[in-house]
Amino acid sequence: VQLQASGGGLVQAGGSLRLSCAASGPTFSRTEMAWFRQAPGKEREFVSWINWVGGNTYYADSMKGRFTISRDNAKNTLYLQMNSLKPEDTAVYYCAADPAPFLKKRETAYEYWGPGTQVTVSS
Repeated sequence: VQLQASGGGLVQAGGSLRLSCAASGPTFSRTEMAWFRQAPGKEREFVSWINWVGGNTYYADSMKGRFTISRDNAKNTLYLQMNSLKPEDTAVYYCAADPAPFLKKRETAYEYWGPGTQVTVSS
């Protein structure tokens, strides 16, 4: 599975962005997906996870109620809708994939990664 994230940019605090992650490969629909992010000077952190069907999702506490993960298996695309953005959401956002069918929050649990997309939230 090859992944390519897009949709990042500069937005004011309180604004919204939708990230996309285009996947190639025949097994995307059977692959669990996640978003991670890495702020300057910090370790990469888990943001959200979605199972291969799209019926189960999980969010890090600071993203609950603001971010929504979804996927369209027909389009081989993963999404992250980010609302009520805060300056502390500024980071490079990465999409990740792994076939193991259970919730995973550690970055080392994911086999496939794409290059990130920069999100900058101004105050």
